[in-house]
Amino acid sequence: MAKADLVKRFLAALIDGVIASVPGVIPVIGPIVGAAYILTKDAVVYELTQNEDFRNRSIGKKIMNLEVALVGGEGTIDWAISIKRNIPLAIGMVIAIIPIVGWILGAIAALIIGAIEIILVLTDASGRRLGDKFGETQVIEVAPQESPAEAAATDHPPTASAPQAEEAEETDTSGEEDEEEDRTES
Repeated sequence: MAKADLVKRFLAALIDGVIASVPGVIPVIGPIVGAAYILTKDAVVYELTQNEDFRNRSIGKKIMNLEVALVGGEGTIDWAISIKRNIPLAIGMVIAIIPIVGWILGAIAALIIGAIEIILVLTDASGRRLGDKFGETQVIEVAPQESPAEAAATDHPPTASAPQAEEAEETDTSGEEDEEEDRTES
Protein backbone atom coordinates (compact mmCIF):
# COMPACT_ATOMS: atom_id res chain seq x y z
CA MET A 1 0.00 0.00 0.00
CA ALA A 2 1.26 3.45 -0.88
CA LYS A 3 2.14 6.02 1.77
CA ALA A 4 -0.62 8.64 2.15
CA ASP A 5 0.11 12.29 1.41
CA LEU A 6 1.63 13.81 4.55
CA VAL A 7 -0.12 17.17 4.19
CA LYS A 8 -3.50 15.42 3.96
CA ARG A 9 -2.65 13.34 7.05
CA PHE A 10 -1.61 16.43 8.97
CA LEU A 11 -4.80 18.29 8.03
CA ALA A 12 -6.97 15.27 8.93
CA ALA A 13 -5.23 15.02 12.33
CA LEU A 14 -5.70 18.75 12.85
CA ILE A 15 -9.43 18.51 12.10
CA ASP A 16 -9.83 15.56 14.48
CA GLY A 17 -7.74 17.33 17.12
CA VAL A 18 -9.99 20.39 16.97
CA ILE A 19 -13.08 18.17 17.29
CA ALA A 20 -11.55 16.40 20.31
CA SER A 21 -10.43 19.62 21.98
CA VAL A 22 -13.78 21.42 21.83
CA PRO A 23 -15.24 19.57 24.83
CA GLY A 24 -11.84 19.88 26.56
CA VAL A 25 -12.80 23.28 27.96
CA ILE A 26 -15.21 21.54 30.34
CA PRO A 27 -13.21 20.53 33.45
CA VAL A 28 -12.82 16.78 34.12
CA ILE A 29 -15.52 15.52 31.71
CA GLY A 30 -14.15 17.47 28.71
CA PRO A 31 -10.84 15.59 28.51
CA ILE A 32 -12.73 12.30 28.97
CA VAL A 33 -14.99 13.07 25.99
CA GLY A 34 -12.01 14.29 23.94
CA ALA A 35 -9.98 11.17 24.76
CA ALA A 36 -12.98 8.96 23.92
CA TYR A 37 -13.27 10.62 20.51
CA ILE A 38 -9.53 10.32 19.80
CA LEU A 39 -9.55 6.63 20.79
CA THR A 40 -12.60 5.72 18.72
CA LYS A 41 -12.40 8.30 15.89
CA ASP A 42 -11.77 5.73 13.13
CA ALA A 43 -14.86 3.69 14.02
CA VAL A 44 -17.33 5.83 15.97
CA VAL A 45 -19.15 7.68 13.16
CA TYR A 46 -19.56 4.54 11.04
CA GLU A 47 -20.60 2.37 14.01
CA LEU A 48 -23.23 4.89 15.13
CA THR A 49 -24.65 5.80 11.70
CA GLN A 50 -23.72 2.84 9.44
CA ASN A 51 -22.94 5.51 6.81
CA GLU A 52 -20.56 3.85 4.32
CA ASP A 53 -18.80 7.19 3.74
CA PHE A 54 -17.32 6.84 7.24
CA ARG A 55 -16.24 3.19 7.09
CA ASN A 56 -12.64 3.12 8.39
CA ARG A 57 -12.55 6.92 8.58
CA SER A 58 -12.60 9.67 11.15
CA ILE A 59 -14.28 12.95 10.28
CA GLY A 60 -10.88 14.46 9.41
CA LYS A 61 -9.93 11.49 7.23
CA LYS A 62 -13.27 11.67 5.40
CA ILE A 63 -12.76 15.35 4.62
CA MET A 64 -9.18 14.71 3.40
CA ASN A 65 -10.07 11.52 1.39
CA LEU A 66 -8.01 9.23 3.60
CA GLU A 67 -8.88 5.86 5.09
CA VAL A 68 -7.43 3.44 7.63
CA ALA A 69 -6.65 0.08 6.05
CA LEU A 70 -5.71 -3.18 7.72
CA VAL A 71 -2.17 -4.19 6.75
CA GLY A 72 -3.20 -7.84 6.42
CA GLY A 73 -6.05 -7.21 3.99
CA GLU A 74 -9.53 -5.78 3.72
CA GLY A 75 -11.89 -5.32 6.62
CA THR A 76 -13.67 -2.81 8.80
CA ILE A 77 -11.90 -0.90 11.54
CA ASP A 78 -13.95 -1.77 14.61
CA TRP A 79 -13.94 -0.24 18.09
CA ALA A 80 -11.06 -2.42 19.32
CA ILE A 81 -8.76 -1.69 16.37
CA SER A 82 -9.54 2.03 16.53
CA ILE A 83 -8.72 2.14 20.25
CA LYS A 84 -5.55 0.09 19.76
CA ARG A 85 -4.22 2.31 16.98
CA ASN A 86 -5.10 5.56 18.76
CA ILE A 87 -3.85 4.82 22.29
CA PRO A 88 -0.65 6.85 21.79
CA LEU A 89 -2.66 9.89 20.71
CA ALA A 90 -5.01 9.75 23.71
CA ILE A 91 -2.44 9.35 26.49
CA GLY A 92 -2.01 13.10 26.97
CA MET A 93 -5.78 13.65 27.16
CA VAL A 94 -6.21 10.83 29.66
CA ILE A 95 -3.53 12.35 31.90
CA ALA A 96 -5.23 15.76 31.52
CA ILE A 97 -8.27 14.38 33.36
CA ILE A 98 -6.36 15.08 36.58
CA PRO A 99 -6.95 18.77 37.39
CA ILE A 100 -4.01 21.21 37.29
CA VAL A 101 -1.06 18.74 37.49
CA GLY A 102 -2.61 16.53 34.81
CA TRP A 103 -3.08 19.48 32.50
CA ILE A 104 0.65 20.19 32.59
CA LEU A 105 1.82 16.55 32.51
CA GLY A 106 -0.77 15.65 29.88
CA ALA A 107 0.44 18.44 27.61
CA ILE A 108 4.08 17.34 28.05
CA ALA A 109 3.21 13.69 27.37
CA ALA A 110 1.15 14.66 24.30
CA LEU A 111 4.06 16.72 22.91
CA ILE A 112 6.61 13.95 23.40
CA ILE A 113 4.38 11.18 22.01
CA GLY A 114 3.21 13.46 19.20
CA ALA A 115 6.83 14.14 18.21
CA ILE A 116 7.59 10.40 18.14
CA GLU A 117 4.48 9.75 16.03
CA ILE A 118 5.40 12.51 13.54
CA ILE A 119 8.97 11.23 13.21
CA LEU A 120 7.67 7.72 12.51
CA VAL A 121 5.18 8.94 9.87
CA LEU A 122 7.98 10.87 8.15
CA THR A 123 10.63 8.14 8.31
CA ASP A 124 8.66 4.90 7.92
CA ALA A 125 8.50 3.73 4.28
CA SER A 126 4.74 3.10 4.61
CA GLY A 127 4.08 6.17 6.77
CA ARG A 128 3.05 3.99 9.70
CA ARG A 129 3.18 5.58 13.14
CA LEU A 130 3.41 3.75 16.47
CA GLY A 131 -0.39 3.48 16.66
CA ASP A 132 -0.54 1.96 13.16
CA LYS A 133 1.96 -0.67 14.26
CA PHE A 134 -0.11 -1.46 17.39
CA GLY A 135 -3.29 -1.76 15.34
CA GLU A 136 -1.64 -3.36 12.28
CA THR A 137 -3.06 -0.57 10.11
CA GLN A 138 -1.93 2.00 7.57
CA VAL A 139 -3.48 5.26 6.41
CA ILE A 140 -4.07 5.33 2.66
CA GLU A 141 -5.54 7.79 0.16
CA VAL A 142 -8.86 7.01 -1.48
CA ALA A 143 -10.59 8.58 -4.45
CA PRO A 144 -13.19 11.21 -3.55
CA GLN A 145 -16.68 9.77 -3.66
CA GLU A 146 -19.78 11.54 -4.85
CA SER A 147 -22.57 11.37 -2.28
CA PRO A 148 -25.97 10.04 -3.43
CA ALA A 149 -27.39 13.59 -3.14
CA GLU A 150 -24.61 14.99 -5.34
CA ALA A 151 -25.12 12.20 -7.87
CA ALA A 152 -28.87 12.92 -8.05
CA ALA A 153 -28.25 16.66 -8.42
CA THR A 154 -25.91 16.11 -11.37
CA ASP A 155 -28.08 13.52 -13.17
CA HIS A 156 -28.79 14.69 -16.70
CA PRO A 157 -31.02 13.06 -19.31
CA PRO A 158 -29.05 10.90 -21.71
CA THR A 159 -27.68 12.73 -24.71
CA ALA A 160 -26.73 11.41 -28.14
CA SER A 161 -23.40 9.67 -28.17
CA ALA A 162 -20.61 11.10 -30.33
CA PRO A 163 -21.11 8.68 -33.28
CA GLN A 164 -24.87 9.32 -33.29
CA ALA A 165 -24.29 13.08 -33.21
CA GLU A 166 -21.85 12.83 -36.14
CA GLU A 167 -24.35 10.77 -38.16
CA ALA A 168 -27.05 13.36 -37.49
CA GLU A 169 -24.74 16.14 -38.69
CA GLU A 170 -23.87 14.17 -41.86
CA THR A 171 -27.54 13.64 -42.57
CA ASP A 172 -28.30 17.34 -42.09
CA THR A 173 -25.32 18.36 -44.22
CA SER A 174 -26.21 16.04 -47.10
CA GLY A 175 -29.75 17.40 -47.11
CA GLU A 176 -28.42 20.96 -47.30
CA GLU A 177 -26.05 20.01 -50.15
CA ASP A 178 -28.97 18.53 -52.15
CA GLU A 179 -30.94 21.75 -51.69
CA GLU A 180 -27.95 23.82 -52.81
CA GLU A 181 -27.51 21.63 -55.95
CA ASP A 182 -31.20 22.07 -56.77
CA ARG A 183 -30.84 25.87 -56.48
CA THR A 184 -27.71 26.00 -58.67
CA GLU A 185 -29.32 23.86 -61.38
CA SER A 186 -32.25 26.24 -61.66
